[in-house]
Amino acid sequence: MTVVARVFGLAKFCQSAYPARMSTMNISLPESLKSFVDEQVSARGFGTSSEYVRELIRKDLDRQHLRGLLLQGAQSAPAAAADEGYFEGLRARARGRRTT
Repeated sequence: MTVVARVFGLAKFCQSAYPARMSTMNISLPESLKSFVDEQVSARGFGTSSEYVRELIRKDLDRQHLRGLLLQGAQSAPAAAADEGYFEGLRARARGRRTT
């Protein structure tokens, strides 16, 4: 697969995952942070600083979602113990699903 095909595929994915219609937001940064963002854009292959910031926001959304799931799990009732018998059962199930 060529680089152009990969980039085109990524662009299509982004269009399907995020609405094409975007709003504009201007932010002010101290020079040191602007330099950092510019370095990250260059070093990590982003086309623009907006792409970099969007990626940071997506990662933060993912992190918040994961945190919510972890908190939900922590508040739930305890499940069965994950002891040797539990793992043996998992192994047995996995062996039973294998096809030869």
